[in-house]
Amino acid sequence: MAGVLDSVNQRTQLVGQNRLELLLFRLRGRQIYGINVFKVKEVLQCPRLSSIPNSRQVVRGVAHIRGETIPIIDLSMAIRLPGIPQEELASSFVIITEYNRKTQGFLVTGVDRIMNMNWEEILPPPKGAGKDVYLTAVTRIDDKLVEIIDVEKILAEVSPLGEDVTEAVLSKSADRVPGHLPVLVVDDSAVARRQIERCLTAIGMEVVTKNDGKQAYEYLKEVTADGSRARDHFSLIISDVEMPEMDGYTLVTKVKGDPAMEDIFVMLHTSLSGVFNQAMVKKVGADDFMAKFSPDELAERVMDIIDQG
Repeated sequence: MAGVLDSVNQRTQLVGQNRLELLLFRLRGRQIYGINVFKVKEVLQCPRLSSIPNSRQVVRGVAHIRGETIPIIDLSMAIRLPGIPQEELASSFVIITEYNRKTQGFLVTGVDRIMNMNWEEILPPPKGAGKDVYLTAVTRIDDKLVEIIDVEKILAEVSPLGEDVTEAVLSKSADRVPGHLPVLVVDDSAVARRQIERCLTAIGMEVVTKNDGKQAYEYLKEVTADGSRARDHFSLIISDVEMPEMDGYTLVTKVKGDPAMEDIFVMLHTSLSGVFNQAMVKKVGADDFMAKFSPDELAERVMDIIDQG
């Protein structure tokens, strides 16, 4: 897997085409799991791990990799499966990722291959899966079910982020926000939707949430069917990038190509912080980009956008 990330530029060609590349891997057992290659920095044989006193059991230790000290999370344990035995660590793999401005490694038993796919082939988890499931989506490859892990849910449990807007920022919102139209928030992760909604309601904004780009675009088509414009209904749209059925890039492309929606402000808000760049924002026509998740920064940015109105 040494060459897993040897061509990030090639992957940027997927932007706006509703496509993604999945890195397939296994935990303990035969089930296949997937993670977006855009979030992967490196895949390597499990290095020597140093223990961390008083750390959570799911954090198996830290590894010193290319000048960084990186926490290594046992992904099996994180999704409530039996952890990888100590004697199997040397034959296991670590997937080094960057999420929400932080670098961490996920310990897995085996790494399979990379698959280039269309987001339309990536579906939401079955409705009966329940709220506590650690999945954002599922797909089928070679007639086998592949489960796509909700990493944001895992990280919210293992290393919780502050989710509250500080008083200093809240004090600025009273004169700037009241009376404005709602914000449309689009994200497939229930954890991310909750974080964003909590942030925006704290500064006095109403929020409408949708679970993926397809759902959001169909909703926008519905509310503008009477000849109104998207800006008549919403102050702005905040959208994740990775979503089943229709990703955020494709949603932006469709919105900006629709006369009834083209002038609404769209911010991409994503955990793809490490490899994302402004060239991608410009390619699909988004108005802004922010890496997840800083409640104060998001609140301030939304207030600025509204002020510029």
